[in-house]
Amino acid sequence: MVTARQGGRTRWLRFGAVLGGGLVASGVLVMGISQGALAASFTVSGTSFKASADKMVGHGYAQYGSVDKSADGKVHPVAVNAIGKASLDNFCQSVVIPGIPVLGDVSMRITAGGAGGMKADNLLLNAESLNGSLTLTNAEVGRDAGTLDKGPGKGQPGSFGIQADTVTVNNLKQTAWSTTASTLQFNGMNLALYAGRNECF
Repeated sequence: MVTARQGGRTRWLRFGAVLGGGLVASGVLVMGISQGALAASFTVSGTSFKASADKMVGHGYAQYGSVDKSADGKVHPVAVNAIGKASLDNFCQSVVIPGIPVLGDVSMRITAGGAGGMKADNLLLNAESLNGSLTLTNAEVGRDAGTLDKGPGKGQPGSFGIQADTVTVNNLKQTAWSTTASTLQFNGMNLALYAGRNECF
């Protein structure tokens, strides 16, 4: 756990800046989108984050390609996973903040344990990679992404899309650039900062 001490005293200004940045990032997550969108409408940071869950169940699912753009102008290809209602068991999210003066790398982790530890409405997850055991019900693979209507978002007309009534992913591990939702709920949430790299996976 980061204590950010120097000379026997806690450097509260520096510690507060690190924690404040993490809380702002968490706050951005809940500034959600209640209607369909191509991707997150804000400029993303130059750092991706990791999230994991023992199980994710979603109702109203769509997937399509898009891009996120960071403040430095870099474009990040993403697979947008749009879910009307999602529930994740034993949820963990981590991000590494590199090169903090004196402290070095710092990891911020948010956990919400148990069944349905994290729940979301109108979730748009812009993923760089996603791993796990996937099950789709009433799936449509290869549908025009501009006509998707089961999830809360749709893609560029004429591009490749997938949709399903429900999606289930066991042993979920994902790396993403951004997440938006109209509602995010963390049950028994714990936010902690750690020196070095202490990621979800």
